[in-house]
Amino acid sequence: MGNNAKEKTSPKLAFCYSLGEVGCQMSWYMINNYLMLFYTDVVGLAAGAISMIMLIARIWDAINDPMMGNIADRTHTKWGKFRPYLYMAPPVLAIFNILTFTAFPVQGTAKVILCLLTYVGAGMAYTACSISYQALQNVIAIDSQVRMNLATARGIGSSVIGIILSACAMPMILHFSGAEVANAHGYFVTTVILSLIMIPVFWICGAGCKETYAEQLHANAQEEKLGFIGSLKEIVKNDQLLMVVLATILGTICVSGRMGLLTYYIIYVVGDYTVIATVFTTMTVAQLIGNFFIPWGTKTFTKKWYLIILNIIMCIGFLLMFINPTDNKPYLLGVSFICGLCNSSASVCFGLVSDSIEYGDWKLGRRQEGIAASMLSFGVKLSTAISGSAGVLLLAAAGYVAGAEQTAAAKQGINIVVNMVPFVIGLLSCVPLLFYKLSPKKVAEIRADLDAGKRACDK
Repeated sequence: MGNNAKEKTSPKLAFCYSLGEVGCQMSWYMINNYLMLFYTDVVGLAAGAISMIMLIARIWDAINDPMMGNIADRTHTKWGKFRPYLYMAPPVLAIFNILTFTAFPVQGTAKVILCLLTYVGAGMAYTACSISYQALQNVIAIDSQVRMNLATARGIGSSVIGIILSACAMPMILHFSGAEVANAHGYFVTTVILSLIMIPVFWICGAGCKETYAEQLHANAQEEKLGFIGSLKEIVKNDQLLMVVLATILGTICVSGRMGLLTYYIIYVVGDYTVIATVFTTMTVAQLIGNFFIPWGTKTFTKKWYLIILNIIMCIGFLLMFINPTDNKPYLLGVSFICGLCNSSASVCFGLVSDSIEYGDWKLGRRQEGIAASMLSFGVKLSTAISGSAGVLLLAAAGYVAGAEQTAAAKQGINIVVNMVPFVIGLLSCVPLLFYKLSPKKVAEIRADLDAGKRACDK
């Protein structure tokens, strides 16, 4: 136990752990970026039907995500608590991904039901993979900074595969469509290829990430079965985890909402349709670069303050975009680069979650890696759904009319929605972090207490 402070980050372990995020992205990229287009243009679903499918899926997520977290926490096998799901769930996920992008020869209600079942099934399988993967970080390392470095590796993996898929996904869809317009065959074959590659990627991650510290970390924790509801009641007592989840929800609404609407700003406010791809590529590459600075930033400023700094700088970028909407490409790309660098802040949240799990063990006598991961997972899903729905409504309120020449008032409204609304929400995301009290010193003290078998709940 005394050598924990000297734990080093293994490059092999970091690489294998990053592959889990690569697998997650290979699964969810198609759904996140192309499912809506597939539903409207290929399947022919009405907007109301799509909204109903998304609403039901999010309601089910509220139950399914913490339920999966609880199941993982209660799993005990010779392979560990979380790794078994990285072996078992990916083939199921691949099947549902493929079914989700299958245009079934049915009509009416049957078509809507099939789309709902395949989408929800894909979401459940993805949850089994992603929550187990997120929780894995907390049992393959014990040192707080090493866990942060693993979260950084995860962020790098996410950025790299994001760049690759951004460049390749649509060309693949069009190639297999055999036409200038994407069709059912193109979506289907592309999804099959990505899904088949995804399975061994998850397996390599599982094989390379041994749960080295699981037995040690759970040696003195209370292991009696609480059940699903009992586990939820217990986890919400972890005030530090709740602060991280709240900050993550607000941060995701800010970033995801803006990214989903940024094209409207570039087309109608900046007035340069051709720069869209360049702006998005610049932000993605910048995010990748930003991930390399996280170990330095978190050591220099602490995780909490580095996250706050990144959020504030990003908000300043939004403000600059709002004040000076211009087609000056160097200015536009320069500010976009800064915002992209700051988008790497998502990786820091996973480091904060790891520390809050230690705090929960110390305060409550329970380690709930799975439930903690599920809360963050559901928070991200919920905020993505909120930002997507609210974004459309805000655009309409701003005066945007699809397919029409936008008025000066509408353009100003779009500018406000895309830049000033995220500016405010981004600043608000910093507020919960001000109540986050797990400094490196405090985490070290908690770790020392846990190593000695001492807990606050025992005092």
